[in-house]
Amino acid sequence: MRSRMKAIFPLLLVLPIAGVSSRSARAQAVQQPGGATTSQVAEDDKPRPFEVDGGFAYMRTNQPPGACGCFNMLGGSGGFGYTVKDSPYSVVADVAFLHAGTITGTGYNLNILAVTGGVRYRLPVKRRDVQPFAQGLVGIAHASGTGAQAPNPAAGNAGASLALTAGGGLELPVSPRFTVRLFEADYLLTTFDNGSNNKQNNLRFSFGAVFRF
Repeated sequence: MRSRMKAIFPLLLVLPIAGVSSRSARAQAVQQPGGATTSQVAEDDKPRPFEVDGGFAYMRTNQPPGACGCFNMLGGSGGFGYTVKDSPYSVVADVAFLHAGTITGTGYNLNILAVTGGVRYRLPVKRRDVQPFAQGLVGIAHASGTGAQAPNPAAGNAGASLALTAGGGLELPVSPRFTVRLFEADYLLTTFDNGSNNKQNNLRFSFGAVFRF
């Protein structure tokens, strides 16, 4: 009996210590609704003011001079943003490159590069599964390819024209770090010389992904 007690006695000392250690560990990782721990919740609540985005872009534009003469351009867009602390506003920069291999009825090709910056406003919504936004950006556009000069040899500003963008879109947050941009629709005004009104009304659509850090 004494030998058994001698064997059990060390266990009686170890068990309370193990229990205290276990409770301490549980206190440091309290389970929250949804199975997340306190440390995970803190990580999820951490502000992520910086974002980068990228995706596919489509633009409907017009062939100068005069009326529509509209044609399609395909390409991509990307950007960078910084959200102002405790506000729905972000300072953003956007770069879009679009290409038309053959402009219908002309045989010309055209490339347009637009670099713009401005402000994006994310509208407050009750539902957290979608996030609409609106934005206004201003910058410059560059045109190249045979369609940039051939229709109007006197055009002198293909290298840099005004680019003005106004539009918005809808995002689907997946996690604090990743969001799907379901769609973005923007009116893009450029002012390349075209021998007529020196103005192009472009409608650009895009979709892609946003990464926050």
